Amino acid sequence: MVTYTDHLRRRPRRLRSTPAMREMVAEYSLRPADLILPAFIATGIDEPREISSMPGVYQHTTDSLLALAEQALEAGVKCIDLFGVPLDADKDAEGSQSWDPNGVLNRGLAALRKEFGDELILMADTCLDEFTDHGHCGVLGENPFGRNIVDNDATLPRYQKMAVAQAEAGAHIVSPSGMMDGQIAAIREALDEAGWHEVAIMAYSAKYASAFFGPFRDAVGSSLQGDRRTYQQDPANFRESLLETQLDIDQGADFVMVKPALPYLDVLHAVAQMSPVPVAAYQVSGEYAMIAAAGQQGWVDRDAIMMESLMSIKRAGANQILTYFAIEAAQRLG
Repeated sequence: MVTYTDHLRRRPRRLRSTPAMREMVAEYSLRPADLILPAFIATGIDEPREISSMPGVYQHTTDSLLALAEQALEAGVKCIDLFGVPLDADKDAEGSQSWDPNGVLNRGLAALRKEFGDELILMADTCLDEFTDHGHCGVLGENPFGRNIVDNDATLPRYQKMAVAQAEAGAHIVSPSGMMDGQIAAIREALDEAGWHEVAIMAYSAKYASAFFGPFRDAVGSSLQGDRRTYQQDPANFRESLLETQLDIDQGADFVMVKPALPYLDVLHAVAQMSPVPVAAYQVSGEYAMIAAAGQQGWVDRDAIMMESLMSIKRAGANQILTYFAIEAAQRLG
């Protein structure tokens, strides 16, 4: 008599039988070196200040930033993406502190480069939003109807000055995140003219106007007035992300990025399929906050979801993952 089990020649469970077996046949792997740690350095604080909507993440002093970087390196995380948090009194309409050598971000970069040299890869956020009194990623102008808008072309020279200042402060990578048309070509030209040929550019190529960014605005003390929908991508659009990515590649981007990560894994996968350069994804503040908060409440296994979410981003095609979990995840990976 033929039974049902007679037909089960293929039993996929055979390759799930033990931890060693599962590890041997794993299709994707996650390494500490794949992770990039976003970090914040602030003016006007004497000790690290926890960000209320991002439990476990802090605005740092120079000393605590150096300690954080040491901890990252010990865990195997080899890159930090640094954001500056100036005082409101230091902000102005064009974000001029962003290219001031004594500005908070450039001081932080210089301190890290002096301490760690080339051992730690320094990435700098190349955007004006933290430094403008209106909180937008570029300078404001008027359209023909008199309405204030972010002036794309007037913003590009500011990005050029900012990128060169970051290179001079010690950045190995600049990361323009403002979604201005032509920003990669403008920055590449400025870096090359200033002799910074070896400084790389990580382009925020597919950056969406996302509600998942909310806690980040607490992290940087955002002064945003209005929203960024006229220059960040519409969450309803997919093909547009491929166009933006191709434009950045054509203009000389060394890496491209999708941001946020988890809500846009379809976009990330498509970008990874078409990109000849490394592809990064940013697990943003809202993604982090949801996992951290649910874990604090005991609703989910925080560490398990942390690792599963990172693996999903890797599986979708990310070569690098920017995540506030970087040190914890790296420690678990060993």
